[in-house]
Amino acid sequence: MPDRRDALRLIGLGAAGIAGRAAAQDIDLGFAGGRRALADNWPQKGAMIVLRERAPLLETPMDVLGEDVFTPNDRFFVRWHYDDIPLSVDPAAFRLRVGGAVRRPLALSLDALRRLPRVELAAVNQCSGNSRGFFTPRVPGAQWGDGAIGNAMWTGVRLRDVLDMAGVAPGAVAVRLAGLDRPPPGAPWFEKSLAIDHARDGEVMIAFAMNGAALSLLNGFPIRLVVPGWYSTYWIKSLDRIEVLTAPDTGYWMAKAYRIPATPGANVVPGAKDFPTVPIGAMVPRAFITPLPDGAKLVADQPFAVRGLAMGGAHGVARVDLSMDAGRTWHAARLGPDQGRYGFRRWSATIAGLRAGGYRLWARCTNTAGETQAMDAIWNPGGYMRNPAPSIAIRTA
Repeated sequence: MPDRRDALRLIGLGAAGIAGRAAAQDIDLGFAGGRRALADNWPQKGAMIVLRERAPLLETPMDVLGEDVFTPNDRFFVRWHYDDIPLSVDPAAFRLRVGGAVRRPLALSLDALRRLPRVELAAVNQCSGNSRGFFTPRVPGAQWGDGAIGNAMWTGVRLRDVLDMAGVAPGAVAVRLAGLDRPPPGAPWFEKSLAIDHARDGEVMIAFAMNGAALSLLNGFPIRLVVPGWYSTYWIKSLDRIEVLTAPDTGYWMAKAYRIPATPGANVVPGAKDFPTVPIGAMVPRAFITPLPDGAKLVADQPFAVRGLAMGGAHGVARVDLSMDAGRTWHAARLGPDQGRYGFRRWSATIAGLRAGGYRLWARCTNTAGETQAMDAIWNPGGYMRNPAPSIAIRTA
């Protein structure tokens, strides 16, 4: 954690400092209407793909994701729901308030949080709507490419330890969390809930650092929730309120928003309506082919290397397989070091030389629970949980 002077220097941003303006270049995300500006003047950020300036939606370029299993903090994607996000935070005055069905309501300073036992965990943070721009037919919402995702080594304290300090009262069923962002008049606070047993599982974390450095303001300074294996809608940024509930959360962001079809794979027929839904939760496995681009031109009859990243969702990565015949046969790739069940894992393979012509290469991830990416894409009206086996075209000459 930085001291107060360093923290204020890092986040002392005027309102004008939060908007990215100058675009160094454009980038094509690979779907209709997917050309975006690549801007490099967001505070504490390098060049980011800009979907929206207010509230900020900033995507990580895929070539950056391919550089390492840990996504650099200054290129980590950003997603806020409301315009009124915190532009500055005084670490000395900040308090995390814990209330509701507890025996001892708390107002914890950052120093008090730091005195709790620290934990560290590698975990992927992925927007529920990552890759929404590829949905066909198109669905409303932020038209992300594949870069609304990142992996970090998170450092913080267990949510369970904070709840134990407050003393959870009998009858508690859920924990509701919210942050420093503010809704416009008449709109609901952005609040998300976890079942009490999930909140107390010892893995859900209140993080104050990522990849060994303080959180940036855009990624949730001074503290944020980390919910390993679950989509980032639950990863509350700039966390400042925890409320223990004795009844299920019926607020908008649980009862109405971020809900998926209660069907296998959250898949329904395009245009379907009036189907039962459940709140989105655990992530599903995904593989990414990077940095070899779609349409890569290679030398005929020469072996070539291919690599990428994989994540198992709520489980570890068991294997990554490759196919060059549309999934009729699959061949195992080599897996890199295991950084933990919730993080990215690198994979690689060497492909034998191909005769001159056009080819397509597929990759798929299977997690330790046996869940495997399908060849076909799902569809749902929220544009959530897309994870078909990715493929790239290759031409050799």
